[in-house]
Order: sequence, then structure tokens, then C-alpha cells
Amino acid sequence: MPAMAELIPDSLYWQPALAADGVVTGLADIHQSIRVILKTRKGTVPHRPEFGSNLHLYLDWPQNRVKPYLVRESRAAIHHPTEGEPRAEVVEVDVVHELGRVLLLVRWRPKGGVALETTEVAFPR
Repeated sequence: MPAMAELIPDSLYWQPALAADGVVTGLADIHQSIRVILKTRKGTVPHRPEFGSNLHLYLDWPQNRVKPYLVRESRAAIHHPTEGEPRAEVVEVDVVHELGRVLLLVRWRPKGGVALETTEVAFPR
């Protein structure tokens, strides 16, 4: 296994890859950051009480009522002024209900960019 110094890229923005070896940079880093923000319950990270989202509060709501709340909470968490993802501009959040889970499709573009990216975030019901 390579030493940690060999794994750290030259980029200012990077983080260890979750569920894989190595690190993520660039757009992959932003995708992973969005997933981490949305899947972390607000108030669970010591010394960072505003990090994360309140999506967990709405996951068991009826399908015909929950979409606006999930969209609002997703946008608020990603655009949080100090704990959000400053490199992404959220364009749209779509909610898909599948058997046993809720799937959020977050469409965003890098700040100053034009190409759209989609990050999928799944929550078990």
C-alpha cells in the first residue's frame, strides 16, 4: 500500500474516497461531498452542529406531501453558508420513490460552469 503522502493530490480540494481506495478530486470530490452532506444528520458531528441535513425527519412522510420538504432541506444543506458545498450551484432536486427507498437526484453545476452534473443520494425507508 502506498504511503499517505503519495496518495495526496496536488489539488487544494480532495478527500479520501468513501467505499474505495485512494482519494477523490475535482467533480468526484463535489459529488462525494454532496452525498456526505445530505446523508449526515444535522447535529451529529461534534463541534459542527450545523453540518448535514434534516432529511431524516421527512423520509417516512406520505409520498404526496414530502417532495417540497425534501427539496427544501436538500437545497438548504448544500447551500449552507458555512457548512455547505460552496463549489456547487443546485439547479434542481428531484425525488423518486422506489420500493423501500427514496432517491434524490440532485442536479447541479460547478460554480461558474455550465455543464450539469447529477448526484444520486439514496435513503432506505
